[in-house]
Amino acid sequence: MKIALFICGFMFSLNSVFGQLYVKDSYVFNQGSMVYVKDYVELNTATSYIYLRNEGQLLQGSTVANGVNRGVGALSVFQEGTANNFGYNYWCSPVGVAAAGAGNNSFQLDQVLKRPIANITSQNPSFTSSVNGTSTNSLLTVSNRWIYAFTAQNNYSNWVNIGQSGTITSGLGFTLKGVSGDDTLAGIGETTVNNPTNVGPYNPLHDYQRYDFRGKANDGTIGITVAGLAGQYPNSTLTGNPYPSAINLNLFLLENSGYSINYSSGAVTNLSFPLPASGIINGTAYFWEHEKPATSHILLQYIGGYGYYAPNNIDAFSPGTYNSASWSTYNIDGSINTTGGNSGSVYKRMFSPVGQGFMIEGKGNGTAQMKNLYRVFIKEGVATNSQFERFSSTNTSNNEVYENWGQIQNVAGTDYTQFSTAPTPQIKIHTIFNNQFTKEVTMAFNPNTTDGFDPAMDVNSYESDFTNDAYFSISDNIGKYVITTLPFNVDTRVPFTLKSDNQATFKIAVAAVINFSDAQNVYLYDGLTGVYQSIKDGFFEVTLPAGLYTNRFEVTFKDSNALGVANPIKENVTIVQNNTNQLLTVLNPNLLEIKSVLLFDITGKLLLNKTKLGSKTSYEFTTASLPEAVYLVKIQTEDGQAVGQKIIISSK
Repeated sequence: MKIALFICGFMFSLNSVFGQLYVKDSYVFNQGSMVYVKDYVELNTATSYIYLRNEGQLLQGSTVANGVNRGVGALSVFQEGTANNFGYNYWCSPVGVAAAGAGNNSFQLDQVLKRPIANITSQNPSFTSSVNGTSTNSLLTVSNRWIYAFTAQNNYSNWVNIGQSGTITSGLGFTLKGVSGDDTLAGIGETTVNNPTNVGPYNPLHDYQRYDFRGKANDGTIGITVAGLAGQYPNSTLTGNPYPSAINLNLFLLENSGYSINYSSGAVTNLSFPLPASGIINGTAYFWEHEKPATSHILLQYIGGYGYYAPNNIDAFSPGTYNSASWSTYNIDGSINTTGGNSGSVYKRMFSPVGQGFMIEGKGNGTAQMKNLYRVFIKEGVATNSQFERFSSTNTSNNEVYENWGQIQNVAGTDYTQFSTAPTPQIKIHTIFNNQFTKEVTMAFNPNTTDGFDPAMDVNSYESDFTNDAYFSISDNIGKYVITTLPFNVDTRVPFTLKSDNQATFKIAVAAVINFSDAQNVYLYDGLTGVYQSIKDGFFEVTLPAGLYTNRFEVTFKDSNALGVANPIKENVTIVQNNTNQLLTVLNPNLLEIKSVLLFDITGKLLLNKTKLGSKTSYEFTTASLPEAVYLVKIQTEDGQAVGQKIIISSK
C-alpha cells in the first residue's frame, strides 16, 4: 500500500500501518501514537513533513543496510535533555541530513538540531564558542565547546571535538551540554513533567531542555564501528538509539555479543561458552551519569560516572540489570544518603528512548549492527522500563509487583504479553568508602550462565582508576566485575576484592534484593579472622591500610553454623587486650584444647604465632613491642574450630 498526501495535513492519533508512506507538499501529524511503515518513507518536497509529538514514534520494517528512506522533506521528533550548563547528555540522532537519494545520511549538528517554538514551527539555534549556552523566549544558543564524538578509542584524550559543523555518521553518538534554562512552551494537550494531566494551553518544561531533531529518518541496518583491545585496554564507541522510535536494548546487546535469539520464545538459544567468534562487543551498555545539578566545566571537578546495563535475564524480552554510577553514598535501606555526597539515580534501561546515547566496548575490530528488528513503540517512563538520562529521575522501589507486559507493538512481531516485567533475580551490594561515595556491585542469577566470564551477563568495571574500589573476582581472577551472573547455589562463595591506595574505611551491606528469594541471608566472610558477618540487615565495617585485598573476603549464603559446623570456641574463649600492662590475655575457663594463638596486623602480616598451647585456663602474651594500631587475633582449637577478634593496642 502506498499513501500519497497532497494539499492538506493529516493527523494520526491511532496506530497507522503503511506499506510505503509518500508525502508531497503536506504533512503527517502524529500525537502520541505509532506510525508503522513496512518499506520506505518518501518526503518528496522541502515542504513535506512528518511531525511526531507527545512521544509519537515511527517504526519501519525494512531490512536493507543503511536504510531505504528518501526525500528532501523532514521528519521532526522532540527529545528533552538536561537544562544545565555544566551537565552532559550522551545523544544519538534519530535523523540525518535530508537528501533526495535513498539511505541514511551523515549530518552536522547545525543541520538537524532545532529549537521548537510550537507543535509544528521551529527555529534554528545559534552556536557559540563560549562555554555556556543560553535559552530565552526568543533564542536557543548552544555551546559547541562540548560537542564530542568517541569512536573505537580507549583514552580520554582521544575524544574528538566536532562542534556544530563536524560530520557525524548515522548510528554514532555525540555529547552535548545543556543550557541555563528552558522557556520552550509545551503544546496544547501535551503531557509533560509539569503538565501531567494535559491541562491548560501551555506549560514551561523548566528542568528539561527540549530539542527538535529534523531530517531524514534513520532506518534499516546501521553499522557501528568498534575495535578490540589496544594493549590491555578495550576500545569504546559512543553510539545509541539511532531511530525515531524506542529500541529493545537487550536485543542489540545480545545479538552483537554472539548470542542467537528466538523471537517467539524469547530464548537466548546458544548459551554455550565460550561464545563464537561472531560476537563483536562485550554485551554491556555504559550510560554516563552527571552530578545533578552539575556545577563546573573543569574536568577535575566533575562528579559523575558510568552506570552499567547488562541484558542478563533468562530471556531477551525481560529486563536485565542496571548498576548506578559510583559517585553517591547510600543508606542501609538503599536510599540516597543526602548528608554523605551527591545523589545519583536508579534508571530503567531495557528500552532505550529516542535519542539516548551510550558507550559500548568492542571485542575485536569490526562493525556492530543496529537493526529495525529491535524497534518497539514504548513511551518513556519507569513503568515502561524506558528512561532518558537527564536532570532528574524517579528512583524505583525494591518491592515492585511484577506481571507480564501488556501489548507492545514491535517490528519483530514478538508477543510481549507472554514475557514478564520481572528483572533478573539479583542482590545489590553497596560499599561505602570513608563515608564519601558508594560503589554498587550486583550478584545476579541465571541458570544458563557459567561461573566464568559470559558476555552480556558479566560486566567488567568501565572505570579502572578508582583510588578505592570494590568488585567481584570470578574464575579468571583478573577482571573487576561489577555485575556477575551465575547459576544460584546456596553453597556458592564469590571472591570479593577491596582496594585502597590509602588507609580507608569500608562499610559493606546488601542494598537491595530484587526478584530473588532463594537465600535467607547474605554474609561477607573474612578469611583472615574466620568471621561470617551478615550484610543483609546491617553493615560489615573494616578499616584497611593501603593495599589490594583479593583473597581475603567472600560473599556467601551460609555462615559457619549453617555449614553444620559446631563452634563452641565462640562461647568459651574470651580475648582481652590490657593496654595498661601491655598484655594480650586469652581466657579459656572450660579448658578447650588450644592449638594456636595468632596475631596479625591489619594488612594480614603474621606478628605472633604461638602453637601447641594445650588446655589452660588462661594465656598471656606481651604486646609491649607493638605500635599503636588495630590488630586481629585468631584462635584455633585442636578440633579445627576458629574465632577471630579485633583488638586495639594503645598507650592511652
